[in-house]
Amino acid sequence: MVDKRKIVLVGTGFVGMSMAYSLLNQGGINELVLIDVLKDKALGEAMDLAHGMPCAPEDMIIKAGDYDECKDANIVVITAGLNQKPGQTRLDLASANAKIMKEITENVVNSGFKGIFLVASNPVDLMTYVVKQVSGFPSSKVIGSGTALDTARLRYLVGKYLKVSSKNVHAYIMGEHGDSSFVPWNHAYVGCKKMKEIMEDNKHPISDLEKIYTEVQQAAYEIINRKKATYYGIGLGLTKIIKAIINNQNEIMTVSTYLNGEYGHSGLYIGVPAVINSKGAREILELQLEGEEKEKFDKSCETLMSMKEEIDKVINS
Repeated sequence: MVDKRKIVLVGTGFVGMSMAYSLLNQGGINELVLIDVLKDKALGEAMDLAHGMPCAPEDMIIKAGDYDECKDANIVVITAGLNQKPGQTRLDLASANAKIMKEITENVVNSGFKGIFLVASNPVDLMTYVVKQVSGFPSSKVIGSGTALDTARLRYLVGKYLKVSSKNVHAYIMGEHGDSSFVPWNHAYVGCKKMKEIMEDNKHPISDLEKIYTEVQQAAYEIINRKKATYYGIGLGLTKIIKAIINNQNEIMTVSTYLNGEYGHSGLYIGVPAVINSKGAREILELQLEGEEKEKFDKSCETLMSMKEEIDKVINS
């Protein structure tokens, strides 16, 4: 008997459907259920995806459904929420999307769901916090996409700059999935060699690393200004997180994880390297941040904490 590998997606917008399309292409799950307040849209998306089944690597049940489908799901992915508009920061979205997130979480939990929540709605660190607080689930079973996309963008650009495979770039973006994120360059490697040493060996100015980070940090705004939304990159990123959970891969990813004393902070979700497996976020890999890097991480935590009071009002309303 094949083990059940069921994913429920709440939100059939561009991000959710980019994830669904990449899951269909890559395989590895055997059931995908789409939920949306626009029920006809969810049904149409399910039909459209299912018609591509003969071209997919594996069979998969794809259907539209309701929250009762969450009961026996392995993972519920939440991408629903209001979109980020041109010129709008992720934090501007917080209150409105917190209300949506609260309602979705209550509906999922009421189904009897016992699996893992994966949140991608922005601002993702705060929305993941909402899901954890409302669900009452252990923090390890509620994770956000965090800086997984930012990290992928960083690795792509560094690989392109140094003319090496992005898969051999071991560098991370930490902090808020937003304007206060940063790169701990002292912990960045290409293969087994420190990135700063490679830069020096090749006589590349170290300042180019900050230019690359700036390009990463501004990437979402640049894409939104040109095509109104970003979705392919995060769709693939969500698929990677799902497969790390479903396949119990113990993969290290920069997801939005709950801090409980790590890095000197508690009570918030933020993007940090963590080991992801079938239990969710198995553990946080705590880096030794010093000097400017520690200051940047502290600032990012403060940015998110400054919004928590407003978010808690929504949760407790």
